[in-house]
Amino acid sequence: MEPVFLFSQFFNGLVLGCIYVLLSLGLTVVFGTLGVVNFAHGALYMLGAYAAYTISSKLQLNFLACLVLCPLIVAAIGMILEKFLISKLYKLPHYYNLLLTFGIMFIIQDAVKIIFGPEGEPFNIPELLQGAVNLGFMYYPKYRLFILVVTAGLSLGLWLFIEKTRLGAIIRAGTDNAEMADALGTNISWTFTLIFGLGAGLSGLAGVLAAPIQNVQPAMGMDILVQTFVVVIIGGMGSIAGSILAGLVIGQILTFSIVFWPPGSTTLIYAFMALVLVTRPRGFFGRVSFFE
Repeated sequence: MEPVFLFSQFFNGLVLGCIYVLLSLGLTVVFGTLGVVNFAHGALYMLGAYAAYTISSKLQLNFLACLVLCPLIVAAIGMILEKFLISKLYKLPHYYNLLLTFGIMFIIQDAVKIIFGPEGEPFNIPELLQGAVNLGFMYYPKYRLFILVVTAGLSLGLWLFIEKTRLGAIIRAGTDNAEMADALGTNISWTFTLIFGLGAGLSGLAGVLAAPIQNVQPAMGMDILVQTFVVVIIGGMGSIAGSILAGLVIGQILTFSIVFWPPGSTTLIYAFMALVLVTRPRGFFGRVSFFE
């Protein structure tokens, strides 16, 4: 097997891992701050892809406009869902919100089927990002390199936002003790709404980036949701660094297993999750408090 082919598959694994990273970051931020296991996350990812399809094909705006507008649209939808539905169940056991987001997922998915139909829609790679780049040892598609750069920048930006900004400090304080932070004058309710919108926006952005390399279709969120949960569990519930590392590892496992053992590609990621949980029950970087 040629080394160039293996390098190509390695980069493909990184690109697939980047999609998982963006999705799992949104999921883990919401769980880490709100304690909500958001089953509607996959549907929001699908909404991001359909928003990009609508804006580019109906409004004739370019892909860069989609990258800005679509995450904002999905974030706004997420904030509305959190404010008027999900927040009403915070004081109840976690499974109430789990069931609620499970229902929201099916409502969004069926609504998209009614509006756009059950078949997928084509989404071409933007003209600006078509072609390949010479890396010195191989040519690689420009658009896939673009995904790598965007994901790296966003991951760093999200970490800096949570760890180095005043709003990030408020979010961490609210996560540790929401009642105490509220008593000190912090509007925790709106902070939580903002965080849910951030998670939804990240899933919408993942949908926009995935649209040119996958079919835009109603079930795309459902297909990737389970694997995203695997990434979050392996990385450690609520851990940003863990989600990044686990997303890239799962991307590599899936890509190389498809090359060397296609029938077992999905099985291997669950076997890897089982191995991680047996040796480290909290995942790579999970916090003890989530398991108490």
